[in-house]
Amino acid sequence: MNPIDGVKQNWRVLLLVVFLTFSVIALFVPGGIVADSSVANDSVESGPTNLEFGLDLEGGTRVRAPVTGMTAADIDAGVVSDSGQVDGDRIEEIESTLYTDLELDRADAKVTVADDGSVSAEVFTDNVTHAEFAGALQSANVDASEEDIHDGVTEQTRNEIISTLRTKINEAGLSGGSVSEQTMQGTNYIVVEVPNMDSDELRKLLSERGVVEVVAYFPDETGNQTNETVLTQEQIANVDPPQQPPGPQGQSRGYVVPVQVKDGEAAEQFQRDMERYGFLDEGYTPQGACDLPEENGSISFDHEGEQYCLLTISDGEVVDAHSMGGLADGMIAGNWVNDPSFQMGAPSQQEAQSLSVNLRAGSLRAPLDLSPENAQIYSITPTHADQFKQYSLLIGLLSVVTVSGVVYTRYTDTRIALPMIVTALSEVVILLGFAAMIRMPLDLSHVAGFIAVVGTGVDDLVIIADEVLDEGDVSSARVFQSRFRKAFWVIGAAAATTIIALSPLAVLSLGDLKGFAIITILGVLIGVLITRPAYGDILRRLLTDR
Repeated sequence: MNPIDGVKQNWRVLLLVVFLTFSVIALFVPGGIVADSSVANDSVESGPTNLEFGLDLEGGTRVRAPVTGMTAADIDAGVVSDSGQVDGDRIEEIESTLYTDLELDRADAKVTVADDGSVSAEVFTDNVTHAEFAGALQSANVDASEEDIHDGVTEQTRNEIISTLRTKINEAGLSGGSVSEQTMQGTNYIVVEVPNMDSDELRKLLSERGVVEVVAYFPDETGNQTNETVLTQEQIANVDPPQQPPGPQGQSRGYVVPVQVKDGEAAEQFQRDMERYGFLDEGYTPQGACDLPEENGSISFDHEGEQYCLLTISDGEVVDAHSMGGLADGMIAGNWVNDPSFQMGAPSQQEAQSLSVNLRAGSLRAPLDLSPENAQIYSITPTHADQFKQYSLLIGLLSVVTVSGVVYTRYTDTRIALPMIVTALSEVVILLGFAAMIRMPLDLSHVAGFIAVVGTGVDDLVIIADEVLDEGDVSSARVFQSRFRKAFWVIGAAAATTIIALSPLAVLSLGDLKGFAIITILGVLIGVLITRPAYGDILRRLLTDR
């Protein structure tokens, strides 16, 4: 037999070998094979494999909480014209009325237009009643009543929150974290799982709205100190890691987060504001330098004399205050807008890291309701997680040994039993390689799925072996192929039934059942498309006359 004919006859076995090779590389080669090259060089926890583990097997915290807010959906606000054009000025008018009438910050009210042209107004606070919200909309000439208001936020807002939280978790270097949505009894919840983080740390991360801005603090025309927002995170293009700049004589004071302002209007407006508020003349002199005192670890605005300060503010709290420094030199020279870099201050490394994460991830569109009455927090210690990991490995080994013993007892022929066991185990290896490649955090539900894959896989292989050997002599390759096709129709129908039955669990947000369903469905597909046909080729080669 020439090599080409050998490849044609045994291509299914070669396909299995290829998948096993890639899976082993993804599992054991440092860095492995990842689906997203952007995470290929991320640091992963040291260990014998590239697998990542979720909450159950690594320890950490899961938080399930609703979003704070209320919505007036499908309102008649005069925002969208008959031709489908969106009136931005009208949206700004409605939002301004909500800010004023309800005494809200700009981040706590939003008017959105969906793809289908429907208009919704949202407020993200629990300090406003339905009647007050409806009254504010009516003040903005919006046809809305109290009956049109319901608790909760729109799907678009929830998707933005999920996207922002995922970015926050990734930027914070929390490997294996996940964010999803879950609906129970008509209430939409955001579910956040982060391994290796206790409940207090995760609660702090989720409670930070992440609204960052730079505020100019300066004397007005009457000499009284005032402030104006001069830079928001929407105007920032890039953010570098926190740094600790050297101070006088090698000493350092605080940390900075280097950022780059967006080219064009954003940078030009920032420079115009600095000039208009006096930061490039009066505020540039030594007498106008920023020298705000600190009291009890926080900045105090109880001072005498004029101050020209740039305040870094995160979630309404003043993080740092500093003077223009070298920033003014570039603006006065007129070349700063060509390279609009800027440094936000922070008093500590932790504050600087939090600032950097918030700038990269963006602010949460709405806060989560983390009150004990509405939020559920589940935490597991790393010690218990290690026990679960050991027990999972032990159960997996026991299942393999048990299945191997039963198969060998059933057939007593190593030509049949040994390939069957190896083929069944290869499904698990391919699944583990797939999990390592896509950086899937494994938990107990996935472990249950792996055990189910071993059981269903061996079951199908037994069907193949029994059908092939059922009528005695199988030395003819043509007879073998006929019997194998008959068996494959049976296992194909069983696989289709399993996939159809588990598909709703894989799609719906049903917690741990989703992980079990996904692994089981993937295992069935790998079996039908790769391992079962390869086992048939191996049996044909071992049992028939070549």
